[in-house]
Amino acid sequence: MTVFQSVLANKKLLAALIVAAIITVCAITIPLVLVSSSDDDDPQPFVGRDILDEVPLIDGHNDLPFNIYKVERNLLANFNLDSNLKEHPVWGQTASSHTDLPRLRKGKLGAQFWVAYIRCADTQYKDAVARTLEQIDVAKRVIAKYPDDLKYVTTAEGIMEAFQEKKIASLLVVEGGHSIDSRLPVLRMFYELGVRYMTLTHSCNLPWADASPIDDEDNPQLNNLSEWGHIVIREMNRLGMMIDISHVSYGVMQDVLKESLAPVIFSHSSAHTVHQHHRNVQDDVLRGLVKNNGIVMVNFYPLFVGGNTIDDVVKHFNHIKSVTGPDHIGIGGDYDGVGQTPEGLEDVSKYPDLFDMLASGNLTTGETFQPWTRDELRKLAGLNLLRVFKQVERVRDNMLATPPYEDIIPFAEFEKAGAADQPCMTNMNIHKE
Repeated sequence: MTVFQSVLANKKLLAALIVAAIITVCAITIPLVLVSSSDDDDPQPFVGRDILDEVPLIDGHNDLPFNIYKVERNLLANFNLDSNLKEHPVWGQTASSHTDLPRLRKGKLGAQFWVAYIRCADTQYKDAVARTLEQIDVAKRVIAKYPDDLKYVTTAEGIMEAFQEKKIASLLVVEGGHSIDSRLPVLRMFYELGVRYMTLTHSCNLPWADASPIDDEDNPQLNNLSEWGHIVIREMNRLGMMIDISHVSYGVMQDVLKESLAPVIFSHSSAHTVHQHHRNVQDDVLRGLVKNNGIVMVNFYPLFVGGNTIDDVVKHFNHIKSVTGPDHIGIGGDYDGVGQTPEGLEDVSKYPDLFDMLASGNLTTGETFQPWTRDELRKLAGLNLLRVFKQVERVRDNMLATPPYEDIIPFAEFEKAGAADQPCMTNMNIHKE
């Protein structure tokens, strides 16, 4: 009798061998299945735009209030955001008009930061504060005019509440530190009025911060972030106001990342490596942003993107994700603030097409890239910005015992910026004391 025949004859031994074989197979296959599952974030195919039904799509920057100033002189009696503005005889001919409620709904927008902006070249050291207040006012009146669609919010929690109510969370921001006229009390009052981020500069240098055009100058006089500018950052941290470093110079970016206790944002900027424009963010700054736990919200403007198609925009998303990972990227289309938009991202109705492309991994040219996973797209849509916003709020709560900063900007900083002679400022003497 062979060994095999002996085993077959011994039923107990045969059963034991079968059980052992089953255990061995399970021990091998089950871990393989688990590993396979954990490595595959998206076991089922999905359509990118479906993400926008799961989490709020948050856009960091829309200049509609400034367009209302230019077209309607901030008068709302004849302004109908709930209509198709493309068919309006004036708005339809306005190259920078990309926003109305029908298109916002089609675009599945969950939250929008509406910008109170006035040109620094026209208003700095003059009536910047008053003009900014007018833009805050018109933004609030627009939000109030459409309560079935827009909900005024000031917190991260408020964004989620609006999303659950199927309304577009509407937040206020100020673009350009010229709007505070180098006065911390104005900054505090803006916060009281609902402003939840301030872009430190626009295109003009301030006494306390350089704007990005200085990076293209030959032999520039760099001030970066001044001593008083550091105080502005601390006060914004104390208030719980997000710090936006789109538009600032490279030196200011670096200074802010070192100074801020809270994560910072680029509300509408793209990747400098993809297109070398002073408004875009260099890779070393992106790596510093990771350490800061902040976010860069990608701009769609062709001048900054370096191309005029949705493909060109996607290349910026992909590059930034390759440097920062998926936790530090968002969307800041700059709609209504530019006179040209890319093919495929013409207006606010086109966000779903962007998410479809990122999920598919296919450009319109046929070129392919690594598709974004469902989890990555959820972060891109809004979860990253919500995380940053909540962290900014936590820093504020941790600073409740810190009194408001009362530092007055020194006259020497006006002098260094070449702005010492200001006939429209009646209290310059206090800066000299």
